[in-house]
Amino acid sequence: MTSSIRFLMCAPHHYEVDYVINPWMEGNIHRSSLETAQEQWQSLYQIIADRADVDLVKPQQGWPDMVFTANAGLILGNQVVLSRFLHPERQGEEPFFKEWFEAQGHQVFTLPPDLPFEGAGDALLDREGRWLWAGYGFRTELDSHGLVAEWLNIEVLSLHLMDERFYHLDTCFCPLTGGYLLYYPPAFDAYSNRLIELRVPPEKRIAIDEPDAINFACNSVNIDRIVIMNKASDELKARLADAGFEVVETPLTEFLKAGGAAKCLTLRVTEPLHPEPAGEKGIIARTVTMTGHLLDSGLVSRALDLVMEGGGSFQVLNFDLGEQRQSTSSAEIRVSAPDREVMDEIMAQLIDLGAVALPEEQQDARLVTITQAGVAPDDFYSSTIYPTEVRVRGQWVRVQGQRMDGVIVVPEGVSASEPVASCKLLRDLAVGDQVIVGYDGIRSVRSTKDRSRAAAPTEEFSFMGSGVSSERRVELIVEQVAWDLRRLRDQGGKVAVVAGPVVIHTGGGDHLGRLIREGYVQALLGGNAIAVHDIEQAMLGTSLGVDMKQGTSVRGGHRHHLRAINSIRRCGSIANAVEQGVLTRGVLYECVKHNVPFSLAGSIRDDGPLPDTKMDLLDAQAEYAHLIEGCDLILMLSTMLHAIGVGNMTPSGVKMVCVDINPAVVTKLADRGSLESTGVVTDVGLFLSLLVKQLDKLTQRHVMAQ
Repeated sequence: MTSSIRFLMCAPHHYEVDYVINPWMEGNIHRSSLETAQEQWQSLYQIIADRADVDLVKPQQGWPDMVFTANAGLILGNQVVLSRFLHPERQGEEPFFKEWFEAQGHQVFTLPPDLPFEGAGDALLDREGRWLWAGYGFRTELDSHGLVAEWLNIEVLSLHLMDERFYHLDTCFCPLTGGYLLYYPPAFDAYSNRLIELRVPPEKRIAIDEPDAINFACNSVNIDRIVIMNKASDELKARLADAGFEVVETPLTEFLKAGGAAKCLTLRVTEPLHPEPAGEKGIIARTVTMTGHLLDSGLVSRALDLVMEGGGSFQVLNFDLGEQRQSTSSAEIRVSAPDREVMDEIMAQLIDLGAVALPEEQQDARLVTITQAGVAPDDFYSSTIYPTEVRVRGQWVRVQGQRMDGVIVVPEGVSASEPVASCKLLRDLAVGDQVIVGYDGIRSVRSTKDRSRAAAPTEEFSFMGSGVSSERRVELIVEQVAWDLRRLRDQGGKVAVVAGPVVIHTGGGDHLGRLIREGYVQALLGGNAIAVHDIEQAMLGTSLGVDMKQGTSVRGGHRHHLRAINSIRRCGSIANAVEQGVLTRGVLYECVKHNVPFSLAGSIRDDGPLPDTKMDLLDAQAEYAHLIEGCDLILMLSTMLHAIGVGNMTPSGVKMVCVDINPAVVTKLADRGSLESTGVVTDVGLFLSLLVKQLDKLTQRHVMAQ
């Protein structure tokens, strides 16, 4: 028949499942029937030929997948982007398809040899010609989308495929006449699904379930209101009928063995040009460099994984491994993303790994002025624990007050020769503050050589690799911690302890008190509970009503902690209780007697509370942050919430040891990413006991040496 709609097909004379290049081919090598395949193809050909014109390209011996003409290229008007097949098993098809396109008078665009793009299998025109949906992730590289957009002068919407069964976009996505869409949402990542929902109204989205998806219901040929497919459930046919479509089923089971169906077997060659394409064309690309011991640390692999998991693509432009094992290496990586939102998310993670933009691509940080106190723009940059520099008026400036989950503020009116930047909490933002948004002009600086307090050589604390240590290593870690505590005390360093009530329950109170008394601790942070049970033990000999010497409950012990609270409240404060002789021993007693500042942060579960406990959470956070300023080492002893809170406030470069019997707690702290942190899974009372003994040994050695 004569029609304005034309398709290209290729007879399956040489069709066979000869190799495996997708999951559908697994187990089907040489199990297809050529006779059945020819019958099924002929049936599809006749159904289409009754409704449109069909051109044929000559099949070629040795190229069994040439039958899947959808992958020959992408046609728009008289322009064709020729496919660049990923797998060698199909690359031999390219010259035959190119010859056919040129014979028809088409202008053929050819992609670089190492840039895969598999034609209309991964590029589907919106049926109203408004934009091009393009898939990537398995057979097509994201970078090809930019060239397609430029050559065909059309807006490209990039969709990230996530399920290897649906390796081409046309296996799970089918635009239909009238702006409708037949698709399988689980085949895409969250960003892509959101993009689809933004462009296609809900009443026109026909999302299918897995049974229809694996029958390749989305791999359909749409001609006006006819949808031709391998098979559809009664429910799907009813939904399509409600939308005004008629389903024509034709079995294509032999081709499913190779991972294709109706759409794969056809290439629509009459796609109209849209005269005025709207929106952005192509993709966003940034080039970054990474320097360091990239292979030993696994940074390059982590960076490339982050790019792919984040919905982007990459190309390693240059990799200098270095001449010796100890030499630093460098990598130059081109990162591509479908839009700014995805690129910003990827760049945020790459910055955390130490990636920086090339000098010629570096831009000043973007600043936005705050108009509502305590509220930042949606795209504000969220700070990390790592030392950070921002580019202001062409200068790189170190951010002051570095901490996790802050906002970077650049004061207005500061002279160009002395720009400054600092971290602020969201709640502290004031109208008129200039905050950094996006990820331009930001870089993470991993070196800690310029810390204000001189640090020991790295190897002196080398056991503090990020991670969780088992009990087999407890004695080794105790030895290292003791050595560092002694060194810091002698050099005027600063150590903070974050402790929970388990320290008291496990008999560690006396040991912690001794550390404070002997000058190893310069700040104590905790909650109401550790102070209450420390005071209960000091005054009544129990903790939670249990006799600490006998290990048995005492009569009326359930109210001992309340008696302790009441006694301190009568005195007005813990310091007053010490001065009045009411409190004569314990952890808090040692803090008061030796002028070691402490902060107790309250919670909704606190009894009393003690008069020193700050029930205003914001005040408590501020006091915590003040007490850990300038710390060299933080010991976190069996307190999950307080330890995690302090961890988020602490910049990279501060050594941390988290001790808890619960592996989940120490893992949480290790996961924050600091290279100077470790977790120790053990009883905190045992840890403190071993720590004090090790300090005694160091003291004895010191005396003997003198």
